Amino acid sequence: VDGTTHKAPGSARVVIHESGEASGSTGCNTFSARAEVDGDRVRLSDPVFTEKGCADTPPDFEKSLGRTLATSLTARTEGDRLTLTTSDGDTVELSKPKDASLYGTEWTITQAEGKARARLTFDKDAKTVTGRLPCNHVNAKATVGDGHLTLGTPATTRMMCEGSLMDVEKRMLGFFEGRVDYRIDHETLTLTSEDGETLRAYADR
Repeated sequence: VDGTTHKAPGSARVVIHESGEASGSTGCNTFSARAEVDGDRVRLSDPVFTEKGCADTPPDFEKSLGRTLATSLTARTEGDRLTLTTSDGDTVELSKPKDASLYGTEWTITQAEGKARARLTFDKDAKTVTGRLPCNHVNAKATVGDGHLTLGTPATTRMMCEGSLMDVEKRMLGFFEGRVDYRIDHETLTLTSEDGETLRAYADR
Protein backbone atom coordinates (compact mmCIF):
# COMPACT_ATOMS: atom_id res chain seq x y z
CA VAL A 1 0.00 0.00 0.00
CA ASP A 2 1.46 3.37 -1.06
CA GLY A 3 4.65 1.58 -2.05
CA THR A 4 5.15 -0.06 1.36
CA THR A 5 4.80 -3.78 2.08
CA HIS A 6 2.97 -4.62 5.33
CA LYS A 7 3.39 -8.30 6.25
CA ALA A 8 0.24 -9.82 7.70
CA PRO A 9 0.18 -11.80 10.96
CA GLY A 10 -0.30 -15.52 10.41
CA SER A 11 -3.87 -15.41 11.76
CA ALA A 12 -5.06 -12.59 9.46
CA ARG A 13 -7.82 -13.75 7.12
CA VAL A 14 -10.61 -12.63 4.80
CA VAL A 15 -13.60 -14.81 3.94
CA ILE A 16 -16.21 -13.85 1.33
CA HIS A 17 -19.42 -15.81 1.83
CA GLU A 18 -21.93 -16.69 -0.88
CA SER A 19 -24.61 -14.96 1.23
CA GLY A 20 -23.12 -11.56 0.37
CA GLU A 21 -21.16 -11.09 3.56
CA ALA A 22 -17.45 -10.84 4.24
CA SER A 23 -15.73 -11.52 7.55
CA GLY A 24 -12.25 -11.95 8.85
CA SER A 25 -9.51 -10.86 11.17
CA THR A 26 -6.52 -8.54 11.02
CA GLY A 27 -4.70 -10.91 13.36
CA CYS A 28 -5.99 -8.82 16.25
CA ASN A 29 -9.39 -7.35 15.50
CA THR A 30 -12.23 -9.14 13.73
CA PHE A 31 -14.41 -7.47 11.13
CA SER A 32 -17.50 -7.98 9.03
CA ALA A 33 -18.79 -6.21 5.90
CA ARG A 34 -21.19 -6.48 3.01
CA ALA A 35 -19.67 -8.10 -0.08
CA GLU A 36 -20.59 -7.64 -3.73
CA VAL A 37 -18.87 -9.85 -6.32
CA ASP A 38 -19.40 -9.21 -10.04
CA GLY A 39 -17.04 -11.20 -12.24
CA ASP A 40 -13.55 -10.18 -11.17
CA ARG A 41 -14.78 -7.09 -9.32
CA VAL A 42 -15.16 -7.16 -5.54
CA ARG A 43 -16.63 -4.43 -3.35
CA LEU A 44 -16.69 -4.59 0.45
CA SER A 45 -18.85 -1.97 2.15
CA ASP A 46 -20.09 -0.97 5.60
CA PRO A 47 -17.18 -2.60 7.45
CA VAL A 48 -17.47 -3.07 11.22
CA PHE A 49 -14.26 -3.67 13.19
CA THR A 50 -13.70 -4.54 16.82
CA GLU A 51 -11.33 -2.14 18.58
CA LYS A 52 -8.84 -4.20 20.57
CA GLY A 53 -5.22 -3.20 20.93
CA CYS A 54 -2.76 -6.03 20.26
CA ALA A 55 0.99 -5.70 20.63
CA ASP A 56 1.66 -8.44 18.06
CA THR A 57 -0.29 -6.76 15.24
CA PRO A 58 1.28 -3.58 13.79
CA PRO A 59 -1.30 -0.76 13.71
CA ASP A 60 -0.02 0.33 10.27
CA PHE A 61 -1.01 -3.09 8.88
CA GLU A 62 -4.54 -2.82 10.29
CA LYS A 63 -5.03 0.70 8.94
CA SER A 64 -3.66 -0.19 5.50
CA LEU A 65 -5.74 -3.34 5.23
CA GLY A 66 -8.93 -1.63 6.36
CA ARG A 67 -8.46 1.28 3.97
CA THR A 68 -7.61 -0.98 1.02
CA LEU A 69 -10.50 -3.41 1.51
CA ALA A 70 -12.97 -0.50 1.67
CA THR A 71 -12.42 0.34 -2.03
CA SER A 72 -13.42 -1.28 -5.32
CA LEU A 73 -11.09 -4.22 -5.98
CA THR A 74 -10.10 -6.37 -8.92
CA ALA A 75 -9.59 -10.04 -8.05
CA ARG A 76 -7.08 -12.37 -9.74
CA THR A 77 -6.58 -16.01 -8.79
CA GLU A 78 -3.57 -18.17 -9.54
CA GLY A 79 -3.57 -21.65 -8.01
CA ASP A 80 -4.29 -21.25 -4.30
CA ARG A 81 -3.42 -17.54 -4.30
CA LEU A 82 -5.74 -14.54 -4.60
CA THR A 83 -4.64 -10.97 -5.32
CA LEU A 84 -6.98 -8.04 -4.73
CA THR A 85 -5.92 -4.80 -6.47
CA THR A 86 -7.28 -1.27 -6.05
CA SER A 87 -7.62 1.24 -8.89
CA ASP A 88 -4.50 2.97 -7.51
CA GLY A 89 -2.45 -0.23 -7.78
CA ASP A 90 -2.34 -1.14 -4.09
CA THR A 91 -2.62 -4.89 -3.53
CA VAL A 92 -3.64 -7.41 -0.90
CA GLU A 93 -2.18 -10.88 -1.47
CA LEU A 94 -3.85 -13.90 0.11
CA SER A 95 -3.27 -17.64 0.06
CA LYS A 96 -5.71 -20.47 0.70
CA PRO A 97 -5.12 -22.26 4.02
CA LYS A 98 -5.91 -25.88 4.80
CA ASP A 99 -9.24 -26.55 6.47
CA ALA A 100 -9.04 -26.41 10.25
CA SER A 101 -9.95 -29.53 12.20
CA LEU A 102 -13.31 -29.60 13.98
CA TYR A 103 -11.64 -31.30 16.93
CA GLY A 104 -9.13 -29.61 19.21
CA THR A 105 -9.58 -26.20 17.57
CA GLU A 106 -10.76 -23.30 19.70
CA TRP A 107 -13.61 -21.85 17.63
CA THR A 108 -14.44 -18.20 18.27
CA ILE A 109 -17.93 -16.93 17.47
CA THR A 110 -18.15 -13.14 17.11
CA GLN A 111 -21.42 -11.36 16.53
CA ALA A 112 -21.51 -8.64 13.86
CA GLU A 113 -21.51 -5.86 16.45
CA GLY A 114 -18.29 -7.28 17.88
CA LYS A 115 -19.46 -7.20 21.50
CA ALA A 116 -20.67 -10.77 22.07
CA ARG A 117 -18.07 -13.52 21.82
CA ALA A 118 -18.14 -17.24 22.46
CA ARG A 119 -15.48 -19.93 22.33
CA LEU A 120 -16.20 -23.61 21.71
CA THR A 121 -13.91 -26.65 21.51
CA PHE A 122 -14.97 -30.13 20.35
CA ASP A 123 -13.31 -33.19 21.94
CA LYS A 124 -13.35 -36.29 19.73
CA ASP A 125 -12.53 -38.84 22.44
CA ALA A 126 -14.89 -37.45 25.07
CA LYS A 127 -17.61 -36.66 22.47
CA THR A 128 -18.23 -33.28 24.07
CA VAL A 129 -18.23 -29.59 23.28
CA THR A 130 -17.03 -27.17 25.95
CA GLY A 131 -16.38 -23.47 26.08
CA ARG A 132 -17.53 -20.03 27.03
CA LEU A 133 -20.67 -18.28 25.82
CA PRO A 134 -20.95 -14.47 25.97
CA CYS A 135 -21.67 -14.79 29.70
CA ASN A 136 -21.51 -18.37 31.00
CA HIS A 137 -19.35 -21.46 30.60
CA VAL A 138 -21.04 -24.36 28.80
CA ASN A 139 -20.51 -28.06 28.15
CA ALA A 140 -22.61 -30.68 26.39
CA LYS A 141 -22.42 -34.00 24.60
CA ALA A 142 -21.56 -33.70 20.89
CA THR A 143 -21.96 -36.58 18.44
CA VAL A 144 -20.51 -35.96 15.00
CA GLY A 145 -22.08 -37.44 11.87
CA ASP A 146 -21.58 -36.83 8.15
CA GLY A 147 -21.89 -33.05 7.93
CA HIS A 148 -23.94 -32.69 11.08
CA LEU A 149 -23.65 -32.55 14.88
CA THR A 150 -26.10 -33.81 17.47
CA LEU A 151 -25.71 -31.65 20.57
CA GLY A 152 -27.01 -32.70 23.96
CA THR A 153 -28.61 -30.69 26.74
CA PRO A 154 -26.16 -27.92 27.71
CA ALA A 155 -24.90 -27.55 31.28
CA THR A 156 -23.99 -23.94 32.06
CA THR A 157 -22.88 -21.76 34.91
CA ARG A 158 -25.50 -19.29 36.14
CA MET A 159 -23.95 -15.86 35.93
CA MET A 160 -26.08 -12.92 34.84
CA CYS A 161 -24.73 -10.34 32.37
CA GLU A 162 -26.17 -7.30 30.64
CA GLY A 163 -29.33 -7.88 28.65
CA SER A 164 -27.80 -7.82 25.16
CA LEU A 165 -25.25 -10.49 26.08
CA MET A 166 -27.92 -12.67 27.64
CA ASP A 167 -30.04 -12.33 24.49
CA VAL A 168 -27.15 -13.51 22.32
CA GLU A 169 -26.39 -16.33 24.76
CA LYS A 170 -30.00 -17.50 24.62
CA ARG A 171 -29.80 -17.58 20.83
CA MET A 172 -26.59 -19.63 20.95
CA LEU A 173 -28.11 -22.08 23.43
CA GLY A 174 -30.87 -22.65 20.88
CA PHE A 175 -28.32 -24.60 18.84
CA PHE A 176 -28.08 -27.24 21.56
CA GLU A 177 -30.46 -30.15 22.19
CA GLY A 178 -30.83 -31.08 18.54
CA ARG A 179 -29.22 -31.70 15.19
CA VAL A 180 -27.05 -28.96 13.69
CA ASP A 181 -25.52 -29.05 10.21
CA TYR A 182 -21.91 -27.92 10.05
CA ARG A 183 -19.44 -26.98 7.34
CA ILE A 184 -15.76 -26.08 7.61
CA ASP A 185 -14.35 -23.77 4.95
CA HIS A 186 -10.67 -23.11 5.62
CA GLU A 187 -10.77 -21.52 9.09
CA THR A 188 -14.52 -20.84 9.21
CA LEU A 189 -17.02 -23.16 10.89
CA THR A 190 -20.67 -22.57 9.93
CA LEU A 191 -23.38 -24.06 12.12
CA THR A 192 -26.96 -24.21 10.81
CA SER A 193 -29.83 -25.20 13.08
CA GLU A 194 -32.91 -27.11 11.97
CA ASP A 195 -34.90 -23.87 11.76
CA GLY A 196 -32.30 -22.23 9.49
CA GLU A 197 -30.47 -20.09 12.06
CA THR A 198 -26.72 -19.83 11.43
CA LEU A 199 -23.63 -19.10 13.51
CA ARG A 200 -20.12 -18.67 12.17
CA ALA A 201 -17.00 -19.37 14.15
CA TYR A 202 -13.33 -18.83 13.34
CA ALA A 203 -10.38 -20.99 14.22
CA ASP A 204 -7.93 -19.61 16.76
CA ARG A 205 -4.51 -21.05 15.91
